Amino acid sequence: MTWVILTGRPGDLDQVATPHKIITTRDYLAHPSLFRGQRPKVINLSNSYAYQSRGYYASLLASSRGHKIIPSVETLIDLSARKLYENSLPELEQALNRCRRDVGGTFPSSVSIFFGIGPSRAWDRFARLLFDWFRAPALEVAIEDGEWATIRKIGFLPLARMKADEKARFLSNLETYTSRQWRDTRTRTPARYSFATLIDPQEALPPSSVNSLKYWSRIAGKMGVEVEPITRKDLPRLANYDALFIRETTSISNHTYRFARRAQQEGMPVIDDPMSMIRCTNKVYLNELMTTHRVPVPPTMMISGPADLQAAADTLGFPIVLKIPDGAFSRGVKKAANMEELKRLAATWLEDSDLLIAQKFLPTEFDWRIGVLGGEPLFSVQYLMAKKHWQIVNHERRGKPDEGGFRSFTIKETPPEVIDIAVRAARCIGNGLYGVDLKETSEGVYVIEVNDNPNLDHGCEDAGEKDAVWVKLTQWFIDRLDRQAR
Repeated sequence: MTWVILTGRPGDLDQVATPHKIITTRDYLAHPSLFRGQRPKVINLSNSYAYQSRGYYASLLASSRGHKIIPSVETLIDLSARKLYENSLPELEQALNRCRRDVGGTFPSSVSIFFGIGPSRAWDRFARLLFDWFRAPALEVAIEDGEWATIRKIGFLPLARMKADEKARFLSNLETYTSRQWRDTRTRTPARYSFATLIDPQEALPPSSVNSLKYWSRIAGKMGVEVEPITRKDLPRLANYDALFIRETTSISNHTYRFARRAQQEGMPVIDDPMSMIRCTNKVYLNELMTTHRVPVPPTMMISGPADLQAAADTLGFPIVLKIPDGAFSRGVKKAANMEELKRLAATWLEDSDLLIAQKFLPTEFDWRIGVLGGEPLFSVQYLMAKKHWQIVNHERRGKPDEGGFRSFTIKETPPEVIDIAVRAARCIGNGLYGVDLKETSEGVYVIEVNDNPNLDHGCEDAGEKDAVWVKLTQWFIDRLDRQAR
């Protein structure tokens, strides 16, 4: 990936201070064919971003050339007058005041923030949020201290006004901001695109292991793509990348949804996209959607209160499966053997959700998981039930959750009816990557749920179709980026 730094004058930044290419805004504007066929990341360090200045036009024209640039012209406009950014101040001032104790009790009259990084870790919370609001290389925040500190002004800090120690910190933060982690130096194909992969190194049951993602990065590298890991702290620099692949368990109530929304706002191809998250994480919605599109699901009833329990029991029989709307990885799914257990479980869950789902229990030795990408089957695997348990993951076991085994298949080896129903179900959700769980019974094939961030691990989900799984995944992103470039 090419990084380009724009300066107002040739001597504003010494070329030996950074490994990235430095050119003036004058040269950048005068030569529109520069970097043709590439998608460079551009950092605009002009001394002025005033309307119709060279700095302003550099940010404006970068988007027409297909270049990613910070600050964007929208950020230039937002910070041109307090009235345009005052809606950000309540949240920023709250984060600022939460830093008070770590900073030392009193605030300086101003603080400089470079690429979302403050002068010390005490400023982390505020600095990241500031960069989340305004992605600019260097910002200066004027502070009015008091019992409740307020922000008087947010403005750009040009290189020419930086003190020596500030400039040294700026260059260090620049190196941090542009650093990469999973680059495979053996890859000979020049990288056309860079994909961010959102991970949580501490997650007990991640959708993909770090080793699997490294395996993908080697395949993607041969296709001209860099795959880089990011964590929840990296939202401010998400725009550095061309695409986003979320490999944490998703939820619309945590940072994964915010990452998906930001990627969508930046025009980046993203898996999982926000709408898929909304649709897949709620089993009430999924059941209605599948029923509307005549995709077979187990006999199901909605539970809105204790009065519905008897009707569910009469219709579905025991044992009966009860689900909360937004469970994941077999969490929030319980089996009730009789009315007493059903009432007790429903009473607990109805405290947090107005609706529950009751389904007919369909015992099977395994669940099919069909991966669907872009409306086409990607992989096929059977997840076996955990030992002496009726689900593929037993969360009731003490210590680490107990998972059953698996059997992988090629798409051709999989029953056509299973593939057909899985693809129909996934197409109801969208055009991204989905894992469709199905039960194959003597009465037919039923969709249990559609997952927006299915497991994808080397040696398991890819064991049937081999590297074609990762190639197709990479190509899905490339096709969308190529269309954008055209």
